[in-house]
Amino acid sequence: MCTCTTDSQENRDADDTPPEDAIPLVFPELDQQLQPLAPCHDSVESMQVFKQHCQIAEEYNEVRKEIALLEERKKELIAKLDQAEREKVDAAQLAREFEELMEENRTLKLAQSQCVEQLEKLRIQYQKRQGSS
Repeated sequence: MCTCTTDSQENRDADDTPPEDAIPLVFPELDQQLQPLAPCHDSVESMQVFKQHCQIAEEYNEVRKEIALLEERKKELIAKLDQAEREKVDAAQLAREFEELMEENRTLKLAQSQCVEQLEKLRIQYQKRQGSS
C-alpha cells in the first residue's frame, strides 16, 4: 500500500485521480494477490507502476479469455472427432453387413435358379408320365 500523505481536496481535484481508498478493485475477477495496488498519487513512479500493472492485468485477462475460448473449441473438436470416429466405425460395420447380405443374396439367387431348374425337370417328368398313361 501507499505510504504517502493524503492531499488536500483541492490538489486531488486538480490531479483528476481518485483518492487511494476510493479505487475499487480494478479487476475483480483476478486473485487478490494479482490486483494492482493503489498508487501513491503524489509519486509519478507509483502512478506509472500502477498503470503498467493495470495493463499487464488487462493482458492477463485477455489471455485467460482466449485460453477459455480455445479450450471450448478443443472440446468441440474432440466431440466432432469422436463423432467422426463413431461414424467411421458405423460405416465400416455397414460395409461388412452389406457384403454379407450381397453374398447371402448371391447364394439365395443360386438356390432359386437350382430350384427353378429342378421344378422344370419335375414338370417335364410329370408331363411324360401323363402322356404315357
